[in-house]
Amino acid sequence: MYVYNYRVIKLAKTKAQDLSVIVSALALVAITPINTDISPSHMLIMAGGLSLALLAPYFYLRNKPGRQIVFKYNFQSLINREKIAFVLFGVALSYFIFPIYFSSTGSYQNWPNTKTAGETILLFIGTNALGLWDELFFINTILTIFRRHAKFWIANICQALFFTIFLYELGFTGWAPLIIYPFALIQGYMFMKYKSLGLVIVTHLSIDFILFLAILNAHGNLPFKFFISG
Repeated sequence: MYVYNYRVIKLAKTKAQDLSVIVSALALVAITPINTDISPSHMLIMAGGLSLALLAPYFYLRNKPGRQIVFKYNFQSLINREKIAFVLFGVALSYFIFPIYFSSTGSYQNWPNTKTAGETILLFIGTNALGLWDELFFINTILTIFRRHAKFWIANICQALFFTIFLYELGFTGWAPLIIYPFALIQGYMFMKYKSLGLVIVTHLSIDFILFLAILNAHGNLPFKFFISG
């Protein structure tokens, strides 16, 4: 009985600690100014806040056996027909969806209308850096911690909710959550299935490249015709 009670107390303590890690990390995200301002000063402030939210759980849990946050990229496993098809399918969908989304909602105005090459480069860097952070934080960190104390589908629903809220706050307003939420669920599922952070990162960054082009196109700054929709 004593051993049983000890295990129950230890489990409850572990759950409380992990919950506090999630709450603290999300609190750091909440107080970070989240928007698409590409001024260097704002990008540094935003990068600092989001980096702290990502690193805090990692360092807090790194010396706790069995609870560490591990970043398993497994890029070498991407040479696989099913995984390549998954990435290409995501790119194809984004190619058609982004122009329609921006033209129907006007949400492209949430992103800056770049006028110089330097601003365009900053937009590209910011877009891809956020895509990378999304996967490291929501998929590899938040989902991993949730999975220790809940069934996968429950954990995935929770991370996808936070994922969607973050991107809505960033600028994906209108009907974007109807697309983002399923995307976050699928990313979580593929991460669980293949144990490959590299797969979800490559998928997200490939889609973000199309997003970058779609933003330029919506503002009339794309120097060539690329999209047929919207």
